[in-house]
Amino acid sequence: MTTPAPDPAPPGLYAPREPIFPKRVSGPFRSLKWAVMAVTLAIYYVTPWIRWNRGPDMPDQAVLVDLAGRRFFFFGIEIWPHEFHIVAGLLIMAGLGLFLFTAVLGRVWCGYACPQTVWTDLFIWVERLIEGDRNARIRLHRAPWGPRKAVLRVAKWAAWLVIAAATGGAWVFYFTDAPTLLRDLATLQAHPIAWATIGVLTATTFVFGGFAREQICIYACPWPRIQAAMMDEDTLTVGYRAWRGEPRGKGAGAGDCIDCMACVSVCPTGIDIRDGQQLECITCALCIDACNQMMDRTGRPRGLIAYLALSDETAERAGRPRRPMLRHILRPRTLLYAGLWSGAGLLLAAAILTRAPVEMTVAPVRNPVFVTLSDGSVRNAYELRLRNKQHHAATFQLGLDGAEAQIAVENAADAQITVGPDRSLTQRVYLTAPPGSDLAQGGITGLALTVRDLDGPAHSRIDTIFHGRQAR
Repeated sequence: MTTPAPDPAPPGLYAPREPIFPKRVSGPFRSLKWAVMAVTLAIYYVTPWIRWNRGPDMPDQAVLVDLAGRRFFFFGIEIWPHEFHIVAGLLIMAGLGLFLFTAVLGRVWCGYACPQTVWTDLFIWVERLIEGDRNARIRLHRAPWGPRKAVLRVAKWAAWLVIAAATGGAWVFYFTDAPTLLRDLATLQAHPIAWATIGVLTATTFVFGGFAREQICIYACPWPRIQAAMMDEDTLTVGYRAWRGEPRGKGAGAGDCIDCMACVSVCPTGIDIRDGQQLECITCALCIDACNQMMDRTGRPRGLIAYLALSDETAERAGRPRRPMLRHILRPRTLLYAGLWSGAGLLLAAAILTRAPVEMTVAPVRNPVFVTLSDGSVRNAYELRLRNKQHHAATFQLGLDGAEAQIAVENAADAQITVGPDRSLTQRVYLTAPPGSDLAQGGITGLALTVRDLDGPAHSRIDTIFHGRQAR
């Protein structure tokens, strides 16, 4: 009896990652990417060291997330936790701006300014500097381990680690005074949380920029799957003029594409732009630089790969002229995004510019709601929270608007409260209505507490209630 052959093993669900080694290219888009990378890295690393004078007893770091004081400083703007709507407004503006750029130029944010792209570009530059250009790196990758490969790999990883550590350290500097933290790190006296944060960010930067690279853009990032909703046939994005390039080749009857694969060899995500628009394309336009160089060498016109809209490609294929560039930019979708973005910006600016320098909240004490004193007067107690947003200490005078009662502040004289710069203070406040007054004899009566800066124009007003004898 013949033994049946075993069933073949099922194919694996996952394939191992094939490393991508982008080739070095020069051109206007590559130069633009270098410029954006330099600017964004400079902003990230330098910003924590910019000083901003806010007066005595105030942090002088221009951009600071003060977790201990529960405040966020951005140059002359200070945001408190209860003003999170301002942060929400900034996030809305960022989202609408991303929608706008995507509607006009596709995934251009990913190709130039995304942190993953910036640090990956930096890591690839280091890799190319140490191991050589594309062909040399491919040969090294395929070569067996030996002394030369080990030295080059260790040198590359060490350089990556330095960059990753600087990245993690720079991020922590945004959350505390940068010079102080740097001194504590140098003397090994920094808080364990700082060391842990730097360690985590160093590891993620090292792995994401050095090894994961395009995998983050393709699989981890949700934006490639969302961007299609913002794009249409008039969106300008990197495209291949198939009507001009096909059929590929070098012989008679071939199109302008000589199938040199230059566009593929420079792509950081390893795709072939000639296959059409793809989720993996980050619109970095390096393939345009590579293709234009090849067109120059072969005496063909530039623009085989270029920024163009799907409607342009269709029109050119039919022999019709392209739409003017302005028509692609100014269309209903982009005008809507621009209008929403501008509206959010105006509302945010108004919210920042109209903020009061002093704020007050008050809550009646409920147990008991009122107390009848020996002389027949009625007293209510309140928890008053006064927030001084000014960068100097201020003394505030409490008052009543539209009611006859005495105000007393616990452990304070003359109904005055002194609050330090950029500080909040909670005080117990008592309102006492004289016997026989409407407040004392009535039920629940509305009134207003007022506060006024004795040395400046700052003032505030808040409505509250008073419980009389009939409030039971």
